[in-house]
Amino acid sequence: MPIGSALFDLPLLWSAIIALGVFMYVLLDGFDLGVGILFPFTSRREERDAMMNSVAPVWDGNETWLILGGASLLGAFPLAYATLLPALYMPVMVMLFGLIFRGVAFEFRFKAGDRQGWWDASFFAGSLVATFAQGVLLGAFIAGLSLERAPEGGWRYTGGAFDWLTPFTLMTGVGLVCGYALLGATWLVMKTDGRLQDKAFRAARRLTALVVLFIAVVSVWTPLAHPAIEERWFRWPNLLYLSPVPLVTGAVVLALWLALGRRRETAPFVLSMLLFLLAYLGLAISLWPYVVPRALTIWDAASPPDSQIFLLVGVAVLLPIILAYTAFSYRVFRGKVADSHGYH
Repeated sequence: MPIGSALFDLPLLWSAIIALGVFMYVLLDGFDLGVGILFPFTSRREERDAMMNSVAPVWDGNETWLILGGASLLGAFPLAYATLLPALYMPVMVMLFGLIFRGVAFEFRFKAGDRQGWWDASFFAGSLVATFAQGVLLGAFIAGLSLERAPEGGWRYTGGAFDWLTPFTLMTGVGLVCGYALLGATWLVMKTDGRLQDKAFRAARRLTALVVLFIAVVSVWTPLAHPAIEERWFRWPNLLYLSPVPLVTGAVVLALWLALGRRRETAPFVLSMLLFLLAYLGLAISLWPYVVPRALTIWDAASPPDSQIFLLVGVAVLLPIILAYTAFSYRVFRGKVADSHGYH
């Protein structure tokens, strides 16, 4: 296939767009889901008010990136979408219900008056369920699916309704819960002060240790389970070329630990995001160029070039608007949040 052809370049470009959408969603909705996961760690109403007020101006905009990623996958790689959805339908629905329930609880809590306890519990449950489901989806995607070639071409899912439920996916589900909670804790370190900030510092240190543990387990488990991933990372000369990724990851973990110990306010959140970026990069290296692991590459699953070009026009208009709106929102609400009065 000629490298300069549209058939090559367009799937590559759409892969970058989808990767950007998914990564922005993980970072931005990750920290506000993490704030919800941390809700039970304080029972003080004013502290919970501050936690919710810290994400109130941005949480719904953060979910725009999930829509962008999902819609782009359907439009640019419909065969991958049609292959993945039957296998992962149940955890996808659980995730969506969790996100909906979290959103409803968010809005109703502010109007509940003295009956906020129910909506506090609902906000926590929705955040936890949605995050855990996303982790399960990630684990199932990494582990691969039971597929066979369809007579009409392409692949089709041949597994059962619960094939996604394995020890590995449960582990990645718990790992992502800890990861989002770390993002939420470092966000609260940056956005709050006083007793709530002290609690966030303590939670962030514990969560850093847990996240490092889960990263290490996944980094060992996946090469042992999948020879192709083992060959990608540990065969020469790939070992030399890719060695900076774990080395930089170790340096970021150390910097994060020291920043928390020195009670830095902004650096822990930035370093937590960088840790997610490195984990995301490691996942991309392990699975490239498959959009359905070990079955469909981005070129196998791509829609016709005319369809991709048509969709690209819309994305070329919308993506700068989304980026500008996101940047503007975070600039406007860049200060500290008071206990119950929103941003200063």
